Amino acid sequence: MKALILVGGYGTRLRPLTLSVPKPLVEFANKPMIFHQVKALAEAGVTDIVLAVNYKPEVMVGALREYEKECGVNITFSVEEEPLGTAGPLKLAESVLTKNDEPIFVLNSDVICDYPFKDLAAFHKAHGAEATIVATKVDEPSKYGVIVHDRDIPNLIDRFVEKPVEFVGNRINAGIYIINPSVISLIEMRPTSIEKETFPLLVDKKQLYSYDLEGYWMDVGQPKDFLSGTCLYLSSLAKKESSALTPTSEPFINGGNVLIDPTAKVGKDCKIGPNVVIGPNCVIGDGVRIQRSVILKNSNIKDHAWVKSTIVGWNSTVGKWARLEGVTVLGEDVTVKDEIYVNGGKVLPHKSISANVDTPQIIM
Repeated sequence: MKALILVGGYGTRLRPLTLSVPKPLVEFANKPMIFHQVKALAEAGVTDIVLAVNYKPEVMVGALREYEKECGVNITFSVEEEPLGTAGPLKLAESVLTKNDEPIFVLNSDVICDYPFKDLAAFHKAHGAEATIVATKVDEPSKYGVIVHDRDIPNLIDRFVEKPVEFVGNRINAGIYIINPSVISLIEMRPTSIEKETFPLLVDKKQLYSYDLEGYWMDVGQPKDFLSGTCLYLSSLAKKESSALTPTSEPFINGGNVLIDPTAKVGKDCKIGPNVVIGPNCVIGDGVRIQRSVILKNSNIKDHAWVKSTIVGWNSTVGKWARLEGVTVLGEDVTVKDEIYVNGGKVLPHKSISANVDTPQIIM
């Protein structure tokens, strides 16, 4: 089987992290986002993966070559000279994706969930139509484009309603699809949207179904959702593999759902958790409090710092008695001085913060 991952462009929503590395290589739960997808696709029997990229493809080549070996797949790059939307990349990679009649998985690179690729493929083959959208339930459908099903045929999509004022359903597009190669013939070689242009054509032909996703789902393409997705992922991981998380019996853990790389060092009298990821070679000082946060590799959180709802970028330092909260994001190599308060700051790489930041803002 084959797959195309829409790696996309500049990752502006996840800045300042994406000023240092492309979004797919930002670590989510101590593994690059895209590794989670490549691994899940390989486990479902996918042998060929195309990455549709238009930003820093050369940076990703080295990392993806390692994943090829580790996961036993062939990875090729389809480089866009101009952004082609969500459908154009399929047309650009047509020669690779249509070399046999096997269906093609298509997914956005910043979607995190329990990827249902095996069950999705079986469902798609069973109904026999040209395409299937993975759907996830949401609490507030009025914020999204909602899927409306045919009244007589289960899971057959009848139409889409954008941000409905009245309730018409609570299932939305989860950014994961499986299509037959024939769908690519409907796409023109230009910037185009699979959601707004290709799928409506399939709806008219009664060739588009939806598959209900079980469990958690999150688009982690912006900081607040990155942190929310981390909480969901850790909760799911705790249910499936308790040994994968740091045991809650250890003295510095309070609240559970904590993932700490074995190379990280944690000081005395710390309270870490719930929902914390600490990356490789991080140093956590004595008396540190961390909640609902991600500490990326080689960072140093000094004694008695408080870190909550924060992403600490690579090689950064948080000073003694400093306090970070409010979806603060430190870029690469940022230093927050001792006893500094940062609330919702987005700090660009290689900066030093020596004055309080009381309101959400970009710090250049």
